[in-house]
Amino acid sequence: MKKLFPLLALAAAAITFTTGCGKKADPGTGTTDADGKKKLTVGFSQIGAESAWRTANTQSIKDEAAKRSINLVFSDAQQKQENQIKALRSFVAQGVDVIAFSPVVETGWEPVLQEIKQAGIPVILSDRAVDVSDPSLFATFIGADFIEEGKKAGNWLAEKTGGKATIVELSGTPGAAPALNRKKGFEQAIADKPDMKIIKSQSGDFTRAKGKEVMEAFLRSPEAKSITALYAHNDDMALGAIQAIEEAGLQPGKDILIVSVDGVKAAFEAMKAGKLNCTVECNPLIGGQVMDLAEKLAAKQEVPRRVFSQEGIFDQSKAEAELPNRKY
Repeated sequence: MKKLFPLLALAAAAITFTTGCGKKADPGTGTTDADGKKKLTVGFSQIGAESAWRTANTQSIKDEAAKRSINLVFSDAQQKQENQIKALRSFVAQGVDVIAFSPVVETGWEPVLQEIKQAGIPVILSDRAVDVSDPSLFATFIGADFIEEGKKAGNWLAEKTGGKATIVELSGTPGAAPALNRKKGFEQAIADKPDMKIIKSQSGDFTRAKGKEVMEAFLRSPEAKSITALYAHNDDMALGAIQAIEEAGLQPGKDILIVSVDGVKAAFEAMKAGKLNCTVECNPLIGGQVMDLAEKLAAKQEVPRRVFSQEGIFDQSKAEAELPNRKY
């Protein structure tokens, strides 16, 4: 069996991406600028539009491409891996210069990435990681440190509760890097807190509607009265859970403390209203960094193996002051 090399275990040293032995397809999407020079063409496959965060991330990519006159070939996978794989193969057939994508899940990408490598097209992983046996199948990964986000959420809740909490967890899409690692980081943060226990954990698939549905089930369970805190892997699920908590006759933010991840505008509005206690920022506005990497890779320049986005943590005390600064 081949040994797997998870992305986050790779060294952060800068490398030059090599195109492999295959020949790149003839450009089929190429356009020219006013001077007749061929524009850079980037194929970008997005997971979908499951949350306000994802919508902002997509808009950031589109806006930056337009600003730089980059020809962007965009595909929405609607949260299905098979749709993304089809899109990636389509990018190869069209002969794009660079491919960037946010993988729906971590595994199952090796065959299509091998095809892309054979075509000589560099790959940027945006926001989410892949788990492959050959790390040369992608050039770089830009995004958040999901484990650190989970740790920040766990540390905040531990401090807020004095290390005593009965927690329910709304996890993200099964198999997705942020779901796996936000859970891991949170569990690491509370590992030495014997009076902090996760009693229920279920996927809300990163959507508001599913977050509400799962929280309703939690509140109907025999353990419902013991719940003192909720950890949601994204703000949209937390916002859905807030609806469920209110409909159950409880006060979100008081009867049940809520910490989530993303830092979207609606989360700050909920904090200002006293219904959400804390959000850990995961910055979606990385279009500029993605296009910087695309331009360098197209020019065969060195790029860092790992690029982090800058993020903070905000609780209710910071919500009102920060709310006007939220662009998503």
